[in-house]
Amino acid sequence: MSRAKGTGAMPPMSVSVVVRNSVRPGYLPVMARKVWLRLGAGHGRETRAATAWAASRAEDLHAWGERVDAALWRESTEFARSLAASARPTVERLRAAGVDLGGPGGIELLYLLTRILRPATALETGVAAGWSTSAVLAAMRANGTGHLHSSDFPFFRLPDPERYIGCVVPDGLRDAWTLRTRGDRRNLEEILLPGTKVDLVHYDSDKTRQGREFFIRRSASHLADGHVFVMDDIQDDLVFREYAERQPHFRVFEYQGKYIGVTGPGLRLAEEVNGG
Repeated sequence: MSRAKGTGAMPPMSVSVVVRNSVRPGYLPVMARKVWLRLGAGHGRETRAATAWAASRAEDLHAWGERVDAALWRESTEFARSLAASARPTVERLRAAGVDLGGPGGIELLYLLTRILRPATALETGVAAGWSTSAVLAAMRANGTGHLHSSDFPFFRLPDPERYIGCVVPDGLRDAWTLRTRGDRRNLEEILLPGTKVDLVHYDSDKTRQGREFFIRRSASHLADGHVFVMDDIQDDLVFREYAERQPHFRVFEYQGKYIGVTGPGLRLAEEVNGG
């Protein structure tokens, strides 16, 4: 939801910046893998099939949120408006410098799920400006409990790219947040330790089939019994369909021409308890 993939206006790529970033500890293997996967992605027919499937399953997010819990949905939408207003100066300053990290796509959903599930531990991959991060952290603050672990890798086309990660996350929310920035494969080794169980997952990083499948395999044994799994941009490939159709229950929501998938036993429980 938070990261603009190939659509944001970035400054012209500087070879010198890329070279400088490539010699930073741990950067080059991740950068090389990202470039290789992008060059070999070849979505084509699979993307068309995934988009058609998502469109056929999609429902209105606002209507669903109202059914599940009207009061909490209003709180969720109010939060989204408030964050957009408070982040506007930062966003405008970055855009004036040619840096567009994406907008607050569908963060009401994450806020609502966090408020309902009251997760002790949440995991997100893909932070960018931090819209989704802010939603989960704000809902955790309202709950009075929970910790968010985030995995990201900086935009290596930018100088000093770490400074942009989570730039819209309010300072008052950061105490319940641990951010790691060495790429999913290295970060998850530090987050998903033996015995760790995750109640809420938001996947918004590597949008290739390989990246999604790796994450599903790596996280499977760490999902709590009542977890919810949220995946963004499911129209890019059929991975979410393949995963969701093995689950007893799932939802697909359309948001600004893209699609968000949600599944996990906690989803049905939240709907049954709250009327969705």
